[in-house]
Amino acid sequence: MRYYAMIITATIIWGSTFVLVKDITEVLGPAWLVGIRFALAAVILALFFFKERDVYLDKRNALYGCVCGFVLFAGYYVQTVGITDTTPGKNAFLTATYCVIVPFSAWLLMRRRPTRFSIAGAAIALTGIGLISLNGDFTMRFGDALSLGCAFFFALHITLISMLTSEKNALAITIWQFAVVGACGLTVAALTEPVPDLARFGLDDVLVMGYLTVFATALALLMQNTAQPHMTPATASLILTFESVFGASFSILLGAEELTLRLFVGFALVFSSVLVAEVLPAWLDKRRRLAAETAS
Repeated sequence: MRYYAMIITATIIWGSTFVLVKDITEVLGPAWLVGIRFALAAVILALFFFKERDVYLDKRNALYGCVCGFVLFAGYYVQTVGITDTTPGKNAFLTATYCVIVPFSAWLLMRRRPTRFSIAGAAIALTGIGLISLNGDFTMRFGDALSLGCAFFFALHITLISMLTSEKNALAITIWQFAVVGACGLTVAALTEPVPDLARFGLDDVLVMGYLTVFATALALLMQNTAQPHMTPATASLILTFESVFGASFSILLGAEELTLRLFVGFALVFSSVLVAEVLPAWLDKRRRLAAETAS
């Protein structure tokens, strides 16, 4: 349960960032935001865990972290470009289709055949996310195609984390991953975005950057990378879809959105998807064991 709690805590933190990110992108370009946020997170973790430097300076851990970092940056960047040509709700929904892709990417790369429960859970979760995120017509634009494309990168990232990380090397892979995302973000920002005007930065912006860097990046992703090896990729992807639930919940609490029947049903479906994928098969397996013991 400790590892499930860690990933759920991470989704709560990420859910709280939607309004913050929307506000700070008014003074900081998306690539600058990603680059600065991840570069600072890499430095913070490297300094905080300096005594563990032998682990994160290991060549194999560095290679694994770089691979995960490139894939994660691709997901973030494609998602950011995609949202410029679509609505936030459609972007969030199409991104969350990774929960359907992960069982099959894990099957392809890890030879873990998806169960009917994990596929059913993913479909239920996707329906719930659609109710939470989508509003109005669903016509496909170029930004929608990019948003769908980023889901493949996020699905690959979730699968790679399950393949390459363990509790022993999670810290090392996280640090290298942050360093690569930060370097890629700063490079793209320098080539495609204007230099940020620091005079426009207020105390609120500094506090938001601090929260995004320390909690939403360093802490949350370290918790994900530490906990994920203790569950299947399909399970992790379903739990991660709770980010959309918590994101909408924080919007309601902050007065940016109203709680409607549609949202409530969406929340219930996302929650029930985990029950279908995890609790139901465990309950059925327990019943089968009890029946077998009774028969014998």
